[in-house]
Amino acid sequence: MTQQIEKIQAIAASYDVIVFDQWGVLHNGTTPYPGAVTAVSGLSGKIAVLSNSGKRATPNAERITGMGFPSDSFDSVMTSGEALWQDVHQRRINARALYPVERAHGDAADWAGGLDLTLVNDVREADGILMMGLPDGTQLSDWTSRLKNWRARDLPMYCSNPDRQSPRAGSIVVSPGALAHSYAALGGRTNFYGKPHRPVFLALENKFGPGRYLMVGDSMEHDIAGAQRAGWDSLLIEGGLYADRFDGLDGDAVLAEIAAEEHCDLPTYRMKELR
Repeated sequence: MTQQIEKIQAIAASYDVIVFDQWGVLHNGTTPYPGAVTAVSGLSGKIAVLSNSGKRATPNAERITGMGFPSDSFDSVMTSGEALWQDVHQRRINARALYPVERAHGDAADWAGGLDLTLVNDVREADGILMMGLPDGTQLSDWTSRLKNWRARDLPMYCSNPDRQSPRAGSIVVSPGALAHSYAALGGRTNFYGKPHRPVFLALENKFGPGRYLMVGDSMEHDIAGAQRAGWDSLLIEGGLYADRFDGLDGDAVLAEIAAEEHCDLPTYRMKELR
């Protein structure tokens, strides 16, 4: 049975490393959640961020600091975009002409700095698709013809943000993972970076060494399931991705329903918001 807690301090001493997701846990993409800065600042020991962000680690760390989290709050920031960048840099990926899909113009160019590759505007010149971000307001139906075109060309897709949905201020938006899964359903070669896939969890274990790890996230599919596969304990934040589902209802029943939908075990703990 999942234990409900009121403050993270109640369990923090049991862990050597506490790892936070970003969106839905620390902030909503615009501002920190009430109490999040104080909660993180009150922790001791090793603290990290593990985010399914298509951007590299440094701009994510700068984003977090810009929202009011002290610059020394986290010992490490790891992102799925950073993991992909490292694979391209170390030539574990052969594609060198990528067609970028990005949330805002310039995101892909910033990500690609220092890499021996070309970002192309014409998919006919590409040997791969970089699925990095989607503009807010995107509908999957808008991409059907493009997905089929990419599949016809047998282009591999590299998805640096496997989230299907993400919380924004007052809404939930479609995220790159939804498009990548649609591409995979068409038979497209799809490579996912980030949670719940083991490599990003292993990257933090390699950095911090053996110990007891706690993953704090708002997605059962990515944060909680990924932590379980890695052998970590987990804490689900109810007020992020699933805020509407938990609102005013029996938390245990809602949690069991979501766990069944996502085919994962229940988290170790749950709390309404990070405090």
